Amino acid sequence: MNKHHTTYHHHFYRYAWLLMALLIQGCRVDTDDVVTVTKGRNTYRGQMADGRREGLGVLSHGDSVIYSGAWHRGMRQGYGWTTDSLGRKIMGTWDHDTLVIGTRHDSTGTYTGEFDRNLMARGHGSYRDTMGTYYEGLWKDDARNGFGFSSQHRYFRVGEWKNDVYKGERLQYTSERIYGIDISKHQHIKGKRRYGIDWGRLRITHLGTLSKKNVSGQIDYKVSFIFIKSTEGTTILNPFYKADYTAARAHGYPVGTYHFFSHRSTGAEQAKAFLRHSRFNKGDLPPVLDLEPLPSQVAKMGGAVAMWRRVRNWLQIVEKETGMRPILYISQLFVNRYLDAAPDIKHNYPVWIARYGEYKPDVKLWVWQLAPDGRVAGIHGEVDINVFNGYHAEFKQWLNTVRKK
Repeated sequence: MNKHHTTYHHHFYRYAWLLMALLIQGCRVDTDDVVTVTKGRNTYRGQMADGRREGLGVLSHGDSVIYSGAWHRGMRQGYGWTTDSLGRKIMGTWDHDTLVIGTRHDSTGTYTGEFDRNLMARGHGSYRDTMGTYYEGLWKDDARNGFGFSSQHRYFRVGEWKNDVYKGERLQYTSERIYGIDISKHQHIKGKRRYGIDWGRLRITHLGTLSKKNVSGQIDYKVSFIFIKSTEGTTILNPFYKADYTAARAHGYPVGTYHFFSHRSTGAEQAKAFLRHSRFNKGDLPPVLDLEPLPSQVAKMGGAVAMWRRVRNWLQIVEKETGMRPILYISQLFVNRYLDAAPDIKHNYPVWIARYGEYKPDVKLWVWQLAPDGRVAGIHGEVDINVFNGYHAEFKQWLNTVRKK
């Protein structure tokens, strides 16, 4: 329990007997220590000194208690309780007539923290509802607003809320994070011109402009991993794959290979084509399935269930042949629309997600593609930029776990 919360209850109940006595007395004055002062519909019953409320007392408006607790020089000072406009009781600590910290109970749960002058949750506070969900963080206008963390059973969230809606984690981009890129023939061909890659110069110099980003320091980041497209469907090959794969490995980069899934053929057929034209050597990263069909293409496959049947076949065949569990590359829109229809895949396969927003995706993931329009020294044109979901220690552990033995 919070230390301030415990201390508060200790002191408050020391005075509970006198507060109760004051309420029971009504308008009677039985001792020289307790007085009754009425002004309009407001009535104060309690202790006073030099004509001001001093000590313990109850201020009422008609039959409703405005405040019951400690006073000093006419102001609420110390421990007491009040009710807000909705009739919710708030027990807390006042300083110079301002509620500093308090606890509020209602039918949905308990809030402990800071309040504004209208007795609405504002600032730092925690809340536990009747279902066991816990949140601690920033509040405004009685809603979660700002950075905080929440736990519900085994599900944990950390990030930013806006008007009680979880938006996700907004990263601070620094050189301490782990960045990578994914490339295809588009990094080599622009119109009729062809470009090579200067593998000795690779540094991330720009994180794109499609979304706001919180960047600290200069963007000059090391490339820590590379994924290269090999195949699409059963017939389309990346003509630069083998050369890029060989060069990336020669320069010491952890390399993975990905396949772009097509609605035109089965998962088994595509898996065989991918395995035939791709390389999987010791130290390589897991293979990736790039799955981003249009709704019309999902319909042509027979709907979501039929699509997942094809995808499941691809994943199983590739995992069996390579000895590595593939990574599923999908978009945030795809997650929202289709992923719940395949709970086995959702829970058993790692996710690499594309989301070009301000916040990190709210799914369990390994890699987040945060920009399709980044810049990398040594590569012509725009490049997809990715960030690993962790730091150096987690990345090292991940490499030790997933790389081909």
